[in-house]
Amino acid sequence: MTGKDEATLLAGLPTGLLIDGEWRDAAGGGRFDVLDPSTGFVLASVADATPEDGIAALDAAARVQDEWAATAPRKRSEILRGAWQLMQERKDDLALLMTLEMGKPLAESAGEVVYGSEFFRWFAEEAVRITGRYGVNPEGTGRTIVSNHPVGPCFLITPWNFPLAMATRKIGPALAAGCTVVVKPAELTPLTTLLTAAILEEAGLPAGVLNVVPTTSAGALTEPVLQDPRLRKLSFTGSTPVGKRLLAQAAENVLRTSMELGGNAPFVVFEDADIDAAVTGALLAKFRNVGEACTAANRFIVHEAVADEFAERLTQKVAAMKVGRGTEDGVQIGPLINAAAVAKADDLVREAVGRGAEVRLGGGPVDGPGTFYAPTVLDRVDAASDILHSEIFGPVVTIVRFTEEADAVRIANDTEFGLVSYVFTRDLARGQRMIERLQTGMMGLNVGVISNASAPFGGVKQSGIGREGGFEGIHEYLSTKYTMTPTPFG
Repeated sequence: MTGKDEATLLAGLPTGLLIDGEWRDAAGGGRFDVLDPSTGFVLASVADATPEDGIAALDAAARVQDEWAATAPRKRSEILRGAWQLMQERKDDLALLMTLEMGKPLAESAGEVVYGSEFFRWFAEEAVRITGRYGVNPEGTGRTIVSNHPVGPCFLITPWNFPLAMATRKIGPALAAGCTVVVKPAELTPLTTLLTAAILEEAGLPAGVLNVVPTTSAGALTEPVLQDPRLRKLSFTGSTPVGKRLLAQAAENVLRTSMELGGNAPFVVFEDADIDAAVTGALLAKFRNVGEACTAANRFIVHEAVADEFAERLTQKVAAMKVGRGTEDGVQIGPLINAAAVAKADDLVREAVGRGAEVRLGGGPVDGPGTFYAPTVLDRVDAASDILHSEIFGPVVTIVRFTEEADAVRIANDTEFGLVSYVFTRDLARGQRMIERLQTGMMGLNVGVISNASAPFGGVKQSGIGREGGFEGIHEYLSTKYTMTPTPFG
């Protein structure tokens, strides 16, 4: 299906709140503008949900929870599968919309449609495979039944950097498990989530099962929803500081929580690595999504024997990258999400340079309209630099050097985060050692992209709690019940 042009696509979007199957204005009629980060122009005006709207959305989710939980798994599966199919038919529109509101190149947005929609297909298949077990207790006096049940109404908070995938990765397993949901998309990129909700409606999702409440007052809306005793689950993707605050609020009602928080990914290149493969992997791990990803390689830890070669080859590749609006042909680096993101990246780069880092390429914002930052390569970064201890969220490579394997492990683990790591080596035993020694929830061994709907995504330490994707993902939305019955033989 051919995608609409920009104006036609934007004119046809839903821009209200979705509550109990109705697209409505916010209480009080407030609205907010969604901007194109490549130009600063307004794309659309969206209803600005109030705390009252948040509770109305939870009212709807709670009202239909029992009915949705009792819906046959096959029916839930067919709705998700139907939504996946509709997304394939509208892939061009979804990709264009993401590029407009988030800024990533159109080719990457198309890739996100493939990846993000897959969560609906994957969890459509998992919906009919929710199982339990039956057995004899050790004493032989009874029979044990273990069953899985929907946890209940869920509150899902999604980030701005992957507007489609972060929504489907939460909505898919929740609906498959039989849970109803309230979704609060990011203020900066709500349009893709609203379109996804409309697609689910078209696929036959009953009213009230999915409710969407974009808002500019995230804290004010979130707090009363988390305090409501009808809510049973919180899933959040975002920064670690915000995640900590939400965990504290969720503790009041002992909510089930899934937290996918910050990252500070090490990218380790050993002296025996295939340098061509390492450079290719580095480009993917760093510059995918303009570097605005929790999985982005943040620290390039390179053996001194190959560091010069790696840095030179990588710099040549980065220098050839085209910067521009994501809709333009050949663009590989789009804008950062807003001016604050540009300022953050620039502050980190300047501090590192002040400590002696060598600027091989870039090193500052791009002049002109939009919020662009030049692709940057910093070499010989001092270990005390802030940029090695902060999530950059921008197109900046930072290279540090090591001599011994133990040094690489120490540097890689020297962070409170533990989401993902990348390792390039031809030595199988060394790769196995890294699997066991690096303190991360995920690893790319000789690959630069690790995300897949069939695999459990998540971190350790302050990078989060729980897993999304894989068969593990649906269990985050299920509670386990154990039942004892007497022996049937008297």
